[in-house]
Amino acid sequence: MAFWALFVLVIAVTLLQGHAHANREGDALYALRRALKDPDNVLQSWDPTLVNPCTWFHVTCDKDNRVTRLDLGNAKLHGRLVPDLGRLERLQYLELYRNSLVGHIPKELGELKNLLSLDLYNNNLTGSIPPTLSKLTNLRFLRLNGNNLSGRIPRELTKLRSLKSLDVSNNNLCGTIPISGSFSKFTQKSFEKNPRLKGPELMGSVSYDVSCD
Repeated sequence: MAFWALFVLVIAVTLLQGHAHANREGDALYALRRALKDPDNVLQSWDPTLVNPCTWFHVTCDKDNRVTRLDLGNAKLHGRLVPDLGRLERLQYLELYRNSLVGHIPKELGELKNLLSLDLYNNNLTGSIPPTLSKLTNLRFLRLNGNNLSGRIPRELTKLRSLKSLDVSNNNLCGTIPISGSFSKFTQKSFEKNPRLKGPELMGSVSYDVSCD
């Protein structure tokens, strides 16, 4: 009898934890919805009264009802990214390319430790590339091209050993192009059309701290 009572308790706790995670992730996604204008109603199914967001369109979940993918590319969305996205602990794909997003890239995206692909290209994002993205140790694809990002390329990003594709072209970045670590395999095409960007960085010749004025 004691065994079955313990078994039922474990199951109940597991279900409660799953429900709590689903609610927290649903809250995070709904915060994004509130920050966006959605002229084509692609987010119409995002109902915060539902138990979890796994039934929402453009959201993919795993067997534990945890969000793993957000597909909102080319959806005509207007607005800002929200720090709450950093709470999607199992997110692997964040696809928000070809919209009209403005404002900064939240530093909290660096908390998405399972992220494989970050696609924010062809928006109107401003500000700098957050150095916190260097914590995304599983990241394979980082595409931020076609925005109005400024400042230096964080040297910390060269530590992303899994990175296979990088594109920060067509921005307003400055300083020099790092060439160490994972950046050693990327060509000039990844960095082109940044008028204030110098490089590539030459060891002992071009300083990383070259003026960004």
